[in-house]
Amino acid sequence: MNLHHQVAVLTGAASGIGRATALALARRGCHLALADIDATGLAETAAQAQALGAAFHTTTSQHVLDVASREAVAALPAAVLAVHGRVSLLVNNAGVALGGPFDQVSEADFDWLMEINFHGLVRMTRAFLPQLRQQGAARIVNISSVYGLISPPGQTAYSAAKFAVRGFSNALRHELAGGPVGVTVVHPGGVATNIARRARLPAGVPPAEVQAGLARAEKMLRLPAAAAAEAIVRGIEADRARVLVGGDARFIALLERLLPVRHWALLARLLPA
Repeated sequence: MNLHHQVAVLTGAASGIGRATALALARRGCHLALADIDATGLAETAAQAQALGAAFHTTTSQHVLDVASREAVAALPAAVLAVHGRVSLLVNNAGVALGGPFDQVSEADFDWLMEINFHGLVRMTRAFLPQLRQQGAARIVNISSVYGLISPPGQTAYSAAKFAVRGFSNALRHELAGGPVGVTVVHPGGVATNIARRARLPAGVPPAEVQAGLARAEKMLRLPAAAAAEAIVRGIEADRARVLVGGDARFIALLERLLPVRHWALLARLLPA
């Protein structure tokens, strides 16, 4: 896929992988419709992207959006088309994190994560698929996770959502085969973003336990977001069905294939204390 003067809709654009992906697309001359619930961060990303795209005379629009809102997602295509006239790339990146053992995580928090990380992605796909089908070549890119390959303890909600993204993406790719719309599922490993610090935790978790958990997470979140974004965008350009981001993701994917049941016993010994 040649990204020059394509029109991309990107959710979760205010920070982290989303912002870095927006900037990587802007460097390739892509028009951008950026969406996020964080209006301040979204405006910062849009300004940076517009500056990078100035040489290509591209257009960048910003859309404050909660992907958990059916009404807001349903209204977004009209708003994007009013500015850009078409859509050829949809990057479903918006996501949140929730830690803690299943029996300590509230039903409300579990549902909150699923509404954003899975149902929001499905809503966005449903909303934009008619427009994507009108293009000669188009692509849907769904950001899963390395936790869509393996399922660590303490990540029941997050892993459930990311496995759902993986399954949805694979089935949708098979359904759309032979048409103009391709589907890519992305499994990032440990990327240096603020997702761990912004994660919800069950009520009553001691502060010392929270800090210890964050310290462990930050030891694993090492790949710069810009490097992750470049891997994602190169995967889009190559029309790849699956993109593994980072050496840790590639190792985990291989280990899970070799030891589909027993891989966690080995991985648990390799994780930082």
